[in-house]
Formats: sequence, C-alpha cells, structure tokens
Amino acid sequence: MANPTLAIVGRPNVGKSTLFNRIAGERISIVEDIPGVTRDRIYAHGEWLGREFNVIDTGGIEMSDEPFMDQIKHQAEIAIEEADVILLIVSGREGITDADDYVARILYKSEKPVILAVNKVDNPEMRNDIYEFYSLGLGDPIPVSGSHGIGLGDVLDKVCEHFEMVPEQEEDDTIRFSLIGRPNVGKSSLINAILGEERVIVSDIAGTTRDAIDTSFVSPEGQKFEMIDTAGMRKKGKVYENTEKYSVMRSMRAIDRSDVVLVVLNAEEGIREYDKRIAGFAHEAGKGVIIVVNKWDTLEKDNHTMKNFEEDIRKEFRYLDYAPIAYVSAKTKQRLHTLPEMIETVSQNQNLRISSSVLNDVIMDAVAINPTPTDKGKRLKIFYATQVAVKPPAFVIFVNEEELMHFSYARFLENQIRKAFGFEGTPIRVIPRRRK
Repeated sequence: MANPTLAIVGRPNVGKSTLFNRIAGERISIVEDIPGVTRDRIYAHGEWLGREFNVIDTGGIEMSDEPFMDQIKHQAEIAIEEADVILLIVSGREGITDADDYVARILYKSEKPVILAVNKVDNPEMRNDIYEFYSLGLGDPIPVSGSHGIGLGDVLDKVCEHFEMVPEQEEDDTIRFSLIGRPNVGKSSLINAILGEERVIVSDIAGTTRDAIDTSFVSPEGQKFEMIDTAGMRKKGKVYENTEKYSVMRSMRAIDRSDVVLVVLNAEEGIREYDKRIAGFAHEAGKGVIIVVNKWDTLEKDNHTMKNFEEDIRKEFRYLDYAPIAYVSAKTKQRLHTLPEMIETVSQNQNLRISSSVLNDVIMDAVAINPTPTDKGKRLKIFYATQVAVKPPAFVIFVNEEELMHFSYARFLENQIRKAFGFEGTPIRVIPRRRK
C-alpha cells in the first residue's frame, strides 16, 4: 500500500528545507549539484504518531534567468500534481508578500487540502502578527518555528487528519510494477513494447493520488499486471520537469506504489552514477528489483560481452546482488517476453513465507558451518528465528546480545537463507533481537 504524500511549497527563504528536515527527522545531506536547482534532497519518509507518509520539498528552485513568478508557479504545480496534502510555508517575519498571495491563489483552486504554516515565529510576542495571513483564504494559519521545532506537532496533527481521508486502494492479486532510470534509457519504448507484446489491455486506471494513468494488462497465463506510469502525464503547457531533480521525485513516487521495480540501463552508455542512486531508492524501500539492460541489440557482441556486462553490474550494484538481469531490446523485442514471468517470480518471492521450524533448521546448520563470533570474550548465542513480515521478507533472530551480531555475520546468515530458499529479486531483512 502506497503511503500518502505531503508536499511542502512556498517562496524561497521562508524555511521550507528546515521544516522538511524536521519532518524527515534528520538533516538531509546534499545529493545533487546541479546549477539552478536546490542541493537539498527533496524526497524523504516521515512518521507522526504511527502514521507513515512521504514528504517532498518542492521549493528547490533558485532564482536564475527565468521570471520569479514562473518559478513559484512551477513549485505550486508540482505540489498540486504529486501530493495528497500540501503544506504552504510563509514567513512571519516578512509578512505577506506578492509571491505568497500568488501561490496561495493557485493552491486555493487545486481542490487539494492545503495547510498554512507561518514559519519563523520564534517567540510568543510574534503570534499576534500571524492574523494577516487569514487574508490568503486558506484557513487558520499555524505558527511554527522550524529552527526551534515549535508548533510542528500541531501542523502534523492537521496533516494526518487529511491523510485519513485519502481513499485506500483495494488489495487484489494484481502485481504492480514500474520502470525507472535515467532519461533516454528507453523506458517509454519498453512500456509500449511490453503492451504490444501482451496485446491484452484490460483498462486505464487513474492513479490513486495524482493524474497519471496506470495501464493494466493480463499475461497469456492469466496474471494481472498494473504498469505504473513514472512519467506522470501532464497537461499541455505544464512541462516543467527539465532537471533530474523532478525525475527523481517522480521515480520515488512510482517506487512507493510498486511491488516490483525494473531498473532500466542503457547498454550503449553503460552504468552511470544516477543509475546507482535511483536503484538504491528501490532497494531501501524493500521493493523487488529486476535490472533491465535495454538496447542490447545495438552492441557489437562476442562470447564475453554478456559476461563482462554482468560483472560490471555486480561490481557497481553490490547491494543488488540478488536482482536478476534481463538483456532486452524494445526495438527488436529481444527477450521481452521474459519480463512478465520474471516480474511474477520476483513478486512471489517478495510474498514468500518460511515456516519457523524449517527456518531454524537452516539457521542451526549455518551456525554449525560458521560458529557465531565472539567479542571481548563473549560469544553470540542464537536461540530462535522466525519470519515476521513479507514485502520484503524479514526475519527476527533472537540472541543473547544484539551488539554481538556483527554486520558480516548477519550477512552470512542472509546468504544461507538465500541459498536455502532463493528469494531471487527481493531484499531480505535479518533483524537481531535480544531474547527477554
């Protein structure tokens, strides 16, 4: 089930990034260095009183050659399209500006719930200055201080009230997948080729939280699939996604809604840093992953081409050693017919459950092969293991001391579990817990 999304919007220098970091619970480090675009990461996960959600900082466009109001409008449009709830940030120090009024009027027409937060209200005396913001027509302004964390709870309470009204998607046996990757790796061509290969279109389903169109089809074996549109269909005249920043945002949104993610590489160009970065998001989210090497038909090949390419992939994507690789061509449809079957297999592995008795036999055999480590004379003892979750599969291992479970030994146990049960295409979690 996809988490709802909160988008933070507002003019520059009102403290959006500070509040974004507060909500995300950490100081998000610099991940991009693109001229004309903010360098703060713009997509993160938040949690408030047990309610998980995604949070987007859309404010990241610095003033360049384009008109000021156009930049503000673009921020608002991104928030409207991507979010379930929009948080408009204004500054209590400067009061209402023309830019605040401009973006408020855009949001007012959006039919999305908008919460108005007056930032930089750092002391009680300043609360008397927030009443002018009622004129924006967006309801009660909430005084906050991003630098001190004051008032953030009131904002998040309001946000979660609106999240409860977001309709939930019914669970069924449909497998949802998306294609992500750099621009021009051939995602659109692959989508068209997959649909042309299957030829059984069921319906066009509106995205649960935005205006993108997701396409459903049925494989010849009868498995239902839903292909999530990572492009995010936009109205004409609203093509503002001209940097990788918004490409990342849309990819993150697609990943969140997917069961399986196809990471598309361009065989002609090889592996780039952006490929590794975007694939890392899918891994961290616990999604099933398939690495798809497109445009394979364009390479001059010998007996070692595929082996050498696979070695490069395994070297650059060490954290995706579980992911199968498909070498395809959208143009010639080479091996394209294998993708639905691979997606179905990975989805089954994401939902695979192992009985505790069988799992503990594997764990005990692993300990016999490689005894548990010691630290300062104290040995790690493993008492019991059980599977506690799927999507991705997660295993809790009860031990005498959690600190004694070194990362390398946890990885060894993970490898033994994979050796016994497969789990191709899905990350698995091994979680040590102290037995009470």
